[in-house]
Amino acid sequence: MSGEPTQNEIALQDCPTDGISAVKFSNSSNQYLLASSWDEYVRVYDVQQDRCKHKFDHTSPVLDACFYNTTHIWSGGADKTVRLFDLHSGADLRAGTHDDAVRCVEYIPDVNQIVTGSWDGNIKLWDPRRPVGAVSTHAQDNKVYTLAVCGERLIVGTANRKILIWDLRNMAYVQQKRDSSLKFQTRAIRAFPDLTGYVLSSIEGRVAVEYLDPSPDVQKKKYAFKCHRTKENGIENIYPVNAIAFHSKYGTFATGGSDGFVNIWDGNNKKRLCQFHKFPSSIASLSFSPDGSMLAIASSFQHEYTLDPNVEPPPDQIFIRHVTDQETRPK
Repeated sequence: MSGEPTQNEIALQDCPTDGISAVKFSNSSNQYLLASSWDEYVRVYDVQQDRCKHKFDHTSPVLDACFYNTTHIWSGGADKTVRLFDLHSGADLRAGTHDDAVRCVEYIPDVNQIVTGSWDGNIKLWDPRRPVGAVSTHAQDNKVYTLAVCGERLIVGTANRKILIWDLRNMAYVQQKRDSSLKFQTRAIRAFPDLTGYVLSSIEGRVAVEYLDPSPDVQKKKYAFKCHRTKENGIENIYPVNAIAFHSKYGTFATGGSDGFVNIWDGNNKKRLCQFHKFPSSIASLSFSPDGSMLAIASSFQHEYTLDPNVEPPPDQIFIRHVTDQETRPK
């Protein structure tokens, strides 16, 4: 256990005021972090100066966002629109739309495209150099809940526990279609840094480690495990696992749950490396900095359970933790 908060951890100022949906570090810099939220804003923080440097109004809840580079941010949300913000000029461009809420927004460096996934059951690819209008649209088999970029492949988790694996070099057909190995709704998917597989989580306190190679020998290595569960008075409480983030250098990964805990796992050796102190509320999102020295932790009530009418949920907060090798390096 990494115990109580330490001097290695700060809480950012000027945090979102309602439901943090995502936190993501810039792809190339430890300095900048974005946060999207239900209060209808995308915020960009200068982590080194602990201040909100930019704030863009989306006019509706923002469900996801990503950096294209250090000066351009793409986002999507409940208003069905995909937007592009230019941090230098302050310009706000409406790139296009889906037919329902835009749930996922990611940059794909290997093909220099933005991908969005929507509750309309489609993913769309966008060219950031010509941002108005999607390059292509590809039907999934249900609402898109989560997706992960894996080199030139895309791993999509849909509402009916299906996992679709696409090859971005040939989007004419789905490369693989699988059932999730977890029995309950998929919450998050993230790809291994070595691009050989992915980790997915569910609402039922479980995480699965999967491999892309469909050969029987490789598939024998996949496994699932229980996590983010607590026992009180002999009763086991099971929490959704909302967030996953990989350490780029060590290939270990963090999970965050509605129990308010963050765990670091060594997937290759099937063991937990550490657990941080309990955060004020559910862990909604996690993001390692590009060099792996910091972990952004969004603590935000997710309305997974009903509060007493007289109880206010804890305020939304974003913590920046300077992680150590002892916490993240395989032993």
